[in-house]
Amino acid sequence: MLATRIRSSWKSVALTTAAVLIGVTTPALTAAPAAATTTAYDDTYYADAIGKTGTALKDSLHTIISDQTAISYSAVWNALKVTDQDPNNSNNVKLLYSGISRSKSLNGGNTGNWNREHVWAQSHGEFGTSTGPGTDLHHLRPEDVQVNAIRGNLDFDNGGSSFTNSGGSLVDSNSFEPRDAVKGDVARMILYMAVRYEGDDSWVDLEPNDSVSNGGTRFHGRLSVLKAWNDEDPPDAFEERRNEVIYDNYQGNRNPFIDHPEWVEAIW
Repeated sequence: MLATRIRSSWKSVALTTAAVLIGVTTPALTAAPAAATTTAYDDTYYADAIGKTGTALKDSLHTIISDQTAISYSAVWNALKVTDQDPNNSNNVKLLYSGISRSKSLNGGNTGNWNREHVWAQSHGEFGTSTGPGTDLHHLRPEDVQVNAIRGNLDFDNGGSSFTNSGGSLVDSNSFEPRDAVKGDVARMILYMAVRYEGDDSWVDLEPNDSVSNGGTRFHGRLSVLKAWNDEDPPDAFEERRNEVIYDNYQGNRNPFIDHPEWVEAIW
């Protein structure tokens, strides 16, 4: 028994030493799955979903969050001034990808303005801005006009180059990587859309996949990266407040992955 402990101890030291030797490459760390959470809504709003996994969980959440009040695209302007208000300046909104705080009054389509970014790109399902997925506040965010154009309809993935007003976001020819502080937000918005819109209410069935070449299809990627971002960047106070405001004041539905980020892994 003593000899076994000595061998075990020597092995541990040897492995630790080897890891710091020049030229040794250690495996990349992967994000741990989100820990299970408990919310005030589990016994009421999510009662029919608790304890389920996989398709059963996705189906249950779809039914729950489809009970929703839709708003018009013009109404989105004023809604975003509330949902995305800068917590440090009530006269401004916080822009998603750039992280810039900009006056609420500067909404529009000109350089220096902010406009309505569809995180699930409109062309990925061709739903446009008609009332429905095109006006769903759970994936609509304020963004600088030029940054919004740079993102375009690109899928999400790691890698790329910086650009003006990027705030740390990156872009390349086939994908967009948001700044670290909102990577989880982006993931949870995309996956909300995939659960909310299943093709049973006159809108197209939106689904995530692991591609960055989705173009005008109904798919959005890259799922494996979005799952990692969900784990690496858990919901913060801004995202949680936003979820509450949309639920209480506008749509009457919630993004379940903000309340239960572990449900991403439970479904996908």
